[in-house]
Amino acid sequence: MNIAEPPVLLSPRQLAARWGLSEKTLERWRMLGTGPVFLKLGGRVLYRIDEVEAHEQQRTRRCTAGRAVAEALL
Repeated sequence: MNIAEPPVLLSPRQLAARWGLSEKTLERWRMLGTGPVFLKLGGRVLYRIDEVEAHEQQRTRRCTAGRAVAEALL
């Protein structure tokens, strides 16, 4: 029988350290809805590592001109 392992969860402090940001920045992103998807369990905020990695993938860029401009250049 295969038992799935629980997802790895990061605290805001751990994610801030991973990305070199302040916890306040992550808090602001949560308010604006611009950061990675997060869990709110009681008073705790946690980030699933798969959601963090998906957010990192979405934010990966080849140039600073923006996605639409970069695709038009291809």
